[in-house]
Amino acid sequence: MPRTLMKGNEVIGAAAIRAGCTAFFGYPITPQTELPEYMAAHLPASGGVFVQAESEVAAINMVYGASGSGVRVMTSSSSPGIALKQEGISYIAGAELPCVIVNVMRGGPGLGGIQPSQSDYFQATRGGGNGDYRLLVYAPASLQELADLVQIAFDKADYYRNPVLIVADGMLGQMMEPVEFRDDLPRMELPAKDWAATGTMGERAPRVINSLYLKPEELEAHIHRLFVKYEQMRVAEPLVETVGLEGAELVVVAYGTTARIVRSAMALLAEEGIHIGLIRPITLYPYPMDVFATLPESVRRLLVVEMSMGQMIDDVRIANEGRLPISFVGRTGGMVPTPQLVADTVRDLLAGGAR
Repeated sequence: MPRTLMKGNEVIGAAAIRAGCTAFFGYPITPQTELPEYMAAHLPASGGVFVQAESEVAAINMVYGASGSGVRVMTSSSSPGIALKQEGISYIAGAELPCVIVNVMRGGPGLGGIQPSQSDYFQATRGGGNGDYRLLVYAPASLQELADLVQIAFDKADYYRNPVLIVADGMLGQMMEPVEFRDDLPRMELPAKDWAATGTMGERAPRVINSLYLKPEELEAHIHRLFVKYEQMRVAEPLVETVGLEGAELVVVAYGTTARIVRSAMALLAEEGIHIGLIRPITLYPYPMDVFATLPESVRRLLVVEMSMGQMIDDVRIANEGRLPISFVGRTGGMVPTPQLVADTVRDLLAGGAR
């Protein structure tokens, strides 16, 4: 298909419709409001249903109901709105219902501001709702990758019967880039939704969708079964991009738009003859742990760069297992790190400075 110049939030909507999404429930909040606007304009025209719910809490519970009927469903919000959805997300994970959730992140805590941020990493990867559960979490860095991952996410959600979360900072939602909606994306062989509540028509026993288990032994068995699925995710689903690791003394770890800023810093440093590498996690859960165990012997230090006070650094520490010193630099509250800040930090560290 031809490449089309689109805004990030609209790319999400177009990719979701192309993936067969037939229901969207959401609520406006900056900087993701163009996404529900797009779905309101285009989803009914493709035979789907759009509802602007009365609140984020209502929206996520509508997702529960629609997914329980077997249709492909999506919701979206920005940071404090996703926080309000967390109880429903926990219910959906507990009931093993597939859906796609999009968080176009803004600064916090609380209402914070409307500028881009990556300070929802803990919320995305540790789970803001109650109980033992996991989400598959994608963190695209370009609008083309966003278009691809939204479509892939619906297959993954159906395959694992689990919510899939896509996190994109506000810049990714608001920027414009040319995208192609590809026909050659990897597809999965998906099981029939023989669990869906579609009406018995007097021909079968009723199906019950539920996350309530009052007997502790039954709930424990249910959770153990969930974690077999999460282990399958952990093994099969990590995605990572690496750039310039061979011969690098310092490797930067960054995701999303911040990784693009790091690429610009790498170009600045290359002009000075300074070569550094980049690890860009594409899945935040499962985190691509293995790449840290196979770094070249030339690597002496890691630098984590985020639009936060340093949330991903916890996973980098776990993956690093104490092998290399780890430094951090970032901006928060809606401030964006510059290529110059990253380059200055790299020069300081390579010169023996401490950060």
